[in-house]
Amino acid sequence: MNTYNHRIAFTLYEQMLITSVTLPIEMLRAGEAFARRHLGNEFIPLEIAWLSETGETVHSSMGVPFTAHTSFSALSDFDYIVIPSIWRNPRPVLRKNTSLVANLAQARRTGATLIGVGTGVCFLAESGILNGHSATTHWHYAEQFKRSYPLVALRPDYFITQSDRLYTVASLNALADIIVHFIDQFYGQEAANHVQQNFSHEVRKPYEEQRYLEGAVDRHSDEQIASIQFWLRNNSADEITFPDVAAQFGMSYRTFNRRFKAATGQTAANYLQTVRVRQVTELLASTNLSIQEIALACGFNSQGQLTRVFKSTMNQTPSQYRQVVRKKLFS
Repeated sequence: MNTYNHRIAFTLYEQMLITSVTLPIEMLRAGEAFARRHLGNEFIPLEIAWLSETGETVHSSMGVPFTAHTSFSALSDFDYIVIPSIWRNPRPVLRKNTSLVANLAQARRTGATLIGVGTGVCFLAESGILNGHSATTHWHYAEQFKRSYPLVALRPDYFITQSDRLYTVASLNALADIIVHFIDQFYGQEAANHVQQNFSHEVRKPYEEQRYLEGAVDRHSDEQIASIQFWLRNNSADEITFPDVAAQFGMSYRTFNRRFKAATGQTAANYLQTVRVRQVTELLASTNLSIQEIALACGFNSQGQLTRVFKSTMNQTPSQYRQVVRKKLFS
């Protein structure tokens, strides 16, 4: 794997849903552009390529040509691979792109992260990669998918599933949420927020809250810390002191801090602040409560405190955020 770039491949074939290629690329480039301006020497560029069965140009069903950089045989050279959704019945597309199945399996063995979109998930299922794992797909093809791939644990009620480095998504909106998640991993929360605000003003539930994560408890294995996270989410409107939380869960404050940071990668204070800001965004978008009322409902002492925290996290005031969101939601 290349350690100096985030290497991302998109597989191309006729009958692909072209927005499941173009939208994530535009979002990734927007995140990259933001990071280039703000990260300085820590910036790592993206290397994005299109791959096809033969390495030749693919003409989509919409008549738009996509010039491939190389063939599917190069998939193992990439860190991330996006397998786009397919229009209508995926079976003919599977038959015309036989090498993709074997090359996806090889890329999986060499450490690539795979993201199957909609009926493009069938390529992952054909390879056997999904056997014994959870997956989702487009709702219209769910019953056929169950019959074709009985060894896959299909979860049609989820828009996103994750099993280690294996992701499946059921819709284009869910793909957008995953791309925001990856931008956060590549370039940090500020870049992810920037892309989310520009491409998806309504701000759906974050990736972590809507995906089915196979074999994990709140993204880590410390069940007691996971219980504390659950408690914090459900009591975030209250005045919280972390020494009291530690005592409530039977541990010293020092142990609480150490274990929380080790399990989640952030302090309990930062986690709680993220939870509260997330609740604020939902109330700003979906209610007519005043900023002061929202502040008190989400655990902030005052409108001023909320505004300071919100602006440092979202790069705009609550009022500005509400104005942008409501224009899209309620116009």
